[in-house]
Amino acid sequence: MNFNEKLIELRNSKHLSQEELGHEIGVSRQTISKWESGQSYPDFQRLVLLSDYYGLSLDELVRNLDVQDVRDKNMSAEQLNSIYNDVGFAKKCIKWWIIIAGIAVGIVLLLVLHFVINAIFVW
Repeated sequence: MNFNEKLIELRNSKHLSQEELGHEIGVSRQTISKWESGQSYPDFQRLVLLSDYYGLSLDELVRNLDVQDVRDKNMSAEQLNSIYNDVGFAKKCIKWWIIIAGIAVGIVLLLVLHFVINAIFVW
């Protein structure tokens, strides 16, 4: 039995909805849904809460868990975070380049204006 199937079976054995279980352990219904569909896994704190809630040891709760699947999902999350961080850094760099370019254009315009005004008054 997969971990997500075990979660579904445990929740159904207590006749709970996903929302009710989420309320019991302090997460949203959507989080329970993701765990049960195998899209993500609970963090350690939530595993402890689940094991306490169902009266199981952590070993009983996670036994036969496909560890490679957990690693793959964790790696995907880390990669997404890395991408988001890179995009955020790129946005900051672009913002500063725009500011610097704007200042440079402003200085050039002021110099041109200065020379034009001087040329007009010299005539």
